[in-house]
Amino acid sequence: MQKIIIEKMKDKKLTHSQLARMIGVSQQYISKFLQGKVKSPGFNFMVKIADALDIDLNDFR
Repeated sequence: MQKIIIEKMKDKKLTHSQLARMIGVSQQYISKFLQGKVKSPGFNFMVKIADALDIDLNDFR
């Protein structure tokens, strides 16, 4: 899941800070999530990520 998000961020040339602002969380939270340190990010968080990066939620399965 993190790989998909990182690839999409690179495609869109987004930094952790930019993505965090887009979805309303801290840059630190994005960093921890992408490092696998957030065990249960929550459905709403994943929906916001998917919407911001134009990812189908089914791609996270």
